[in-house]
Amino acid sequence: MGVAEGFSIAEDLGYDGMEVMVTHRAETQSAEKLNEYSQRFGLPIYSIHAPTLLLTQQVWGSAWDKLHRSAALAKAVGAEVVVAHPPFRWQGNYALGFADGIAEIEEDTGVLIAVENMYPWRAGGREATMYLPHWDPVPEPYPHVTWDFSHAATAEADSYEAVRELGGRLRHVHLTDGWSNGFKDDHLVPGHGEQRVAETIELLPQLGFDGVVAVEVTTRGAKQVGERERMLADSLAFARKHLGQE
Repeated sequence: MGVAEGFSIAEDLGYDGMEVMVTHRAETQSAEKLNEYSQRFGLPIYSIHAPTLLLTQQVWGSAWDKLHRSAALAKAVGAEVVVAHPPFRWQGNYALGFADGIAEIEEDTGVLIAVENMYPWRAGGREATMYLPHWDPVPEPYPHVTWDFSHAATAEADSYEAVRELGGRLRHVHLTDGWSNGFKDDHLVPGHGEQRVAETIELLPQLGFDGVVAVEVTTRGAKQVGERERMLADSLAFARKHLGQE
């Protein structure tokens, strides 16, 4: 599906706004096009996901270019946050200066870089180091963090304890769920996995959280008419219930 279809479904279901992931699609990289969609569907863009995934390594050049251009795009569409993955282990120099570099981008642009929790890669009973300095941003000196429940499930991490430890450093949430099953990143509808998603979401107001909770579930398995919409509607209802917005 294209970006316009995503905006249209979100509008129909009553979502408050959008997160846009920058990919190879030209429309995800264009502030003009994204602002057009935002105005047409009446949905602000709250966050930009930088193209720091393994599958988007060819988008927007070097690792630093990806972050600089993502911050510029965020500013152009009125988003306050850029979601970024931690550096891959082969990005040595970028990884060494990562914390200082994102602080400079924040100071220069006023856009916050929220580093997302990832997970170890496992194969044949072995664990590979794929991220530097680590897949877990909690002990790292990042002032702003994105927490993803599906990634936490894959890492066999306790989201409730991690979010409580992050406290005011938690800036952005990817609402989803998953199972501790090795390498698979499930991105299930919240409440359909084994993470303590409801408890954790209910904790946010106590932490003074004033960021965005963005639904990030996979709907590729939807086969029947309306099934994708039901999954997204259920996710929204889950968020509203446990954030006390019903």
